[in-house]
Amino acid sequence: MSSPPVARTPRLPRLPGLAPASPSAPARAVPRGVRVPRLLLRATTTASAVLGLAQTVLAGSFLNGHYEALRAHELTAMALGGLLIAQLPVAALVRRGGGAGGARGPWWPLGATALLLAASGAQTGTGYERAVGVHVTLGVLLVSGLLFGLVGAWRPAPVPPATSEAEPLAESESESGTGSGTGGTGGTGDGGDGGSGRLPRPTAAGADAVEVAP
Repeated sequence: MSSPPVARTPRLPRLPGLAPASPSAPARAVPRGVRVPRLLLRATTTASAVLGLAQTVLAGSFLNGHYEALRAHELTAMALGGLLIAQLPVAALVRRGGGAGGARGPWWPLGATALLLAASGAQTGTGYERAVGVHVTLGVLLVSGLLFGLVGAWRPAPVPPATSEAEPLAESESESGTGSGTGGTGGTGDGGDGGSGRLPRPTAAGADAVEVAP
């Protein structure tokens, strides 16, 4: 004896224009050509900020009567000027290709470095001329600019946008759904849903019956 036929549950058609859910693609890492110049910029701006803060300590020590701090103040000013000169090509590299996807990077590192280098030279000149009022004012502005560059260099680098595979899949599903819907409207009966997204009319239970072997 054979077992009674089992009615198959009608499959629901896939609605046109809807793609299966897929996990979003992970964000791509920052390319090496973008990462290395930014790391160098962070190193130079950090060292410059440390030297700038050391200058304030040495200047205060000199004003308190420790005249031996004047020599250290002079050597630190020379080191700061040389470091800013070395930072110029690094800032140019960041400007050349430090943006997302290989685009041009921000302009401010190059402009800020050139401005800080000019201020450092003027600061050294006013120090040798004993123009204390101008020297102190330029020193405050110089240290503020060095800290500004430090904060800007340590900001997160822009990451290239990750391309998702869901968009092209959705387009292909939309095209296939439109084509099947157009073909279904030409017939009669239950040949297709016409791309309207409605569920098909269920057929008789005996039409989709499956004979199960004993």
